[in-house]
Amino acid sequence: MILDAYLSDPETETLINDSALAKAMLEMEAALARVQGRLGLIPADAAARIDQVAGELDVDIAALGVATVRDGVPVIELLRQLRGAVGGPHDGYVHWGATSQDIVDTALALMQARVLALFHARLDELIKTWAALADRHRGTILAARTRNQQAVPTTFGLKVAGWIAPLLRHRLQHPGLKLQFGGAGGTLSALGGDGPGVAAALADELRLSMPPMPWHNQRDGIVEFANWLSGVSGVLGRSAGEILLLAQSEVGEVKLRGAGGSSAMPQKANPVLAEAVLALARRNAGLVGSLHQAALHVHERDGTAWNLEWLTLPDMIRTTGAGLRHAGAMAQNLDVDPDRMAANLSPATLAEAAVYALAEHMPKPEAQALVKAASMTAATGDMFDLLAARTEAPVDWSALRNPANYLGAANHFIDAVLKEIKS
Repeated sequence: MILDAYLSDPETETLINDSALAKAMLEMEAALARVQGRLGLIPADAAARIDQVAGELDVDIAALGVATVRDGVPVIELLRQLRGAVGGPHDGYVHWGATSQDIVDTALALMQARVLALFHARLDELIKTWAALADRHRGTILAARTRNQQAVPTTFGLKVAGWIAPLLRHRLQHPGLKLQFGGAGGTLSALGGDGPGVAAALADELRLSMPPMPWHNQRDGIVEFANWLSGVSGVLGRSAGEILLLAQSEVGEVKLRGAGGSSAMPQKANPVLAEAVLALARRNAGLVGSLHQAALHVHERDGTAWNLEWLTLPDMIRTTGAGLRHAGAMAQNLDVDPDRMAANLSPATLAEAAVYALAEHMPKPEAQALVKAASMTAATGDMFDLLAARTEAPVDWSALRNPANYLGAANHFIDAVLKEIKS
């Protein structure tokens, strides 16, 4: 649709579209045949034939869609096409000992692995961009804002480091991508005593984790992956939300190059990239709740819960991909205005500094009361002049006026975050 075109991501879409799913399901069938051929469970020539055809088959995607409406899964039609292409006498060995859920769940795990590779690359690039910005602006002072009010001085570099740190935590997480292979009811009964060995070899063949038992009705791994997607979106959305606030006309501390225009107001430069990232984050925050409903998976296979995953997880992947794409562009097109940050910085942000300076010479409650009274009347005068007139405490008021002297461990924290990137 036109209206959501800029909220999409073509590169992510190619990893999860119908063709990608068909390819991943065939990949699972081919790997199953190879493993069973090596283990002597099916004839070697049958395994070779199935492997070859599965790698070359041009699946009729439209037919898969029609059949899925009828069967509730795409695997039955996929097998019809695959067996027809394999031909006799080998077609009977296709899908040996497996069930539809094995194929769909493992195919989705393979697709998720490719999605994660793309998303990790984008996270790396975004972290790199933010890191350069944090280092460059470690001395750029602006007001820290708590509950939307100016609080104390901070640095823009530290603010950006706060965007990086959770991205690093998500980058180090690896949502479990596991083989699903349990047969009709999770016992691999069709394979007899060979089932566990086939499963282990298949996991190794597909480079997926081997769970201690089939997880066909244990959906916490899917929930974990969805949580990761929503978490990444949330981190991106937080930085976008702060950029939107800092870019307001009345604040003007940052700007986004290449911002969107208005059909009515020629002066407008709308921060559409940041708006998109925040909107996408809010979307994933809602979708993850729906995905958690799919964890309520009853008995050995629950079509209702399974269908809910199919409805929700692809949307979450698309949403995260688009958010990462736009966040990267947002980071690369962000202009910072240190002068505006300095101009917006209220002297009142140094009230806490004044309290602690005075507390060296009087009880802290007395210092707090003195500073509070001075700050409340500072509209008609300078807070520091008022304080100097009301106390004989030997405070270096000139040094206290400089916000650069009240940045605490800001540089230490920036260095700690940047060090995490290099380690």
